[in-house]
Amino acid sequence: MAESNGCDYSGFWRQTRNFGLQILVSRWFMLFASLLIMSVNGTGYMFGIYSGDIKSSLGYDQTTLNTIGFFKDLGGNLGVLPGLIYEVTPPWMVLSIGSVMNFFGNFMIWLAVTGRISKPHVWQMFLYICIAANSQSFPNTAALVTCVKNFPESRGSVIGLLKGFIGLSGAIITQLYHAIYGDDSKALILFIACLPTVVPLVFLRMIRIMKVVRCPGELKVFYNFLYIALGLAGFMMIIIVVQNRTSFTRTTYSFSALVVLILLFLPIAIVIKEELNSLKIKDSAENLPPPAAAAAEAATEETLGADSCLINIFNPPQRGEDYTILQAIFSIDMLIIFTATTCGVGGALAAIDNLGQIGSSLGYPKHSIATFISLVSIWNFLGRVLAGFVSESLLTKYNFPRPLMLSLVILLASVGHLLIAFAVPNSLYLNSIIMGFCLGAQLPLVSTIISEIFGLKHYSTLYNVGSVSSPVGSYIFNVKVAGKLYDREALKQMKGLGLGREAGKALNCSGVECYKMGFVIISVATLFGFLVSLVLVIRTRKFYNGDIYKRFREDAIATAEINTGNNVVPARSVEASANPAVPNISISAATNMKSIAN
Repeated sequence: MAESNGCDYSGFWRQTRNFGLQILVSRWFMLFASLLIMSVNGTGYMFGIYSGDIKSSLGYDQTTLNTIGFFKDLGGNLGVLPGLIYEVTPPWMVLSIGSVMNFFGNFMIWLAVTGRISKPHVWQMFLYICIAANSQSFPNTAALVTCVKNFPESRGSVIGLLKGFIGLSGAIITQLYHAIYGDDSKALILFIACLPTVVPLVFLRMIRIMKVVRCPGELKVFYNFLYIALGLAGFMMIIIVVQNRTSFTRTTYSFSALVVLILLFLPIAIVIKEELNSLKIKDSAENLPPPAAAAAEAATEETLGADSCLINIFNPPQRGEDYTILQAIFSIDMLIIFTATTCGVGGALAAIDNLGQIGSSLGYPKHSIATFISLVSIWNFLGRVLAGFVSESLLTKYNFPRPLMLSLVILLASVGHLLIAFAVPNSLYLNSIIMGFCLGAQLPLVSTIISEIFGLKHYSTLYNVGSVSSPVGSYIFNVKVAGKLYDREALKQMKGLGLGREAGKALNCSGVECYKMGFVIISVATLFGFLVSLVLVIRTRKFYNGDIYKRFREDAIATAEINTGNNVVPARSVEASANPAVPNISISAATNMKSIAN
């Protein structure tokens, strides 16, 4: 009897181990790991918290600080290099490079601000902030592009969810750093040098491209992830309101940080549930008759044979097919997207980067300025996830074009800029919400539109090419418009007081006039971006009236039928089953473990 019990225990632990391996190599765990990576990958949005320390510690004026902010935006959006690296290396290599760059850039900034090294030249600070910010594009590219390729029919939801966690990361990291360091904003720089470095390394080999098999209930699973994400955002919003009204102790911060960590890891329950369901489907697959694999193979060969690398640069394929990199870059559609996002995203970045200075110039208390930063992070998250899921739902049900939603978001941003320009009393609370939402909503919409129009073959590069418009817009509106006009008004106020500027002293401006003219200009430019984006709506209306995911659906069905030899349920059988919400798995745990080892 004891020997029998021992065998039972041995079999139980073997099954448990195999199931654990199945979870670790599954697509859903890959998505969960990507969410955790993204949740610490939005440190660029926290620049407003420690920018004052950089300005005061190193004696910079507002133009210099805004230029540092520009190089931060340049590094954060200049993702062509990780895109090209992704084309020729596995995702884990891209993640590794990003971790090294993040630690170096932020650690050097921390050494400079805390005086542990001699005061660096301005160009060195530009380099450090650019490297630190550019490091974010490496895990962003590796995780997001891999997830889009693994879930091509739900790309709007995938991009919205992943970019949503980037938007929420500022508030998440703020809670964690308060629990560890209290209110030491200089220590925050060291914290963001370490945390975003470690997390991608933990999940290094989990982020990889897998074979895609259509899952009819896939969107419902994404909504389960969304509900947890909304719960996390709701908790963060409550914490922000409470922190604005009361003074938190280190113990209180520790409790809120613990709740944040629990909510961050809660999606693992969804992963386990889906893998349990996949086991049931695998067991039932043995009783299903094998499909006609030959027909599926023929369909696959026909699809693969249609690709050609000899197409002329100025003779691109139909929208939705795979463009080459040069075909996409030189297309009119990409030029329109670039122009519209330069105005829309660039203006929003200028508002967010200057939010702390705007609050100071208008006399808001310091704790309110911290609240603005957190509100931007929360609504940045909501803008990203809502734009992704709502646009996906409207497109699927009503063929509502994504470019039109992008146009409406840009129009709303121009209203937010006017609130800043005319300094409506207490409007910065509302404006933080508008700017956070509009910036957040534009990013997944642009990323998804690029994937839909130009295809997925070179998406890792084209996704980052589209992002270049953000630093261009940030430089124009943040440095050349807002920064220059702020410094001009500050010097004007000093002359009015009979004072002269001392070398090495920061320029400070107070009052409505500091940012008025700058944001009137930004508002007009954003309105121009709205009009330009309407041109894309008109050009793509026929494309979005059709079935833009038909090719991916047919390819996934063919793959599912070919893989029946690996105990994968045919897609048509799953659709006809009594439980269509349960997704099937594409490859066995053993096959996936082999792909990780390679």
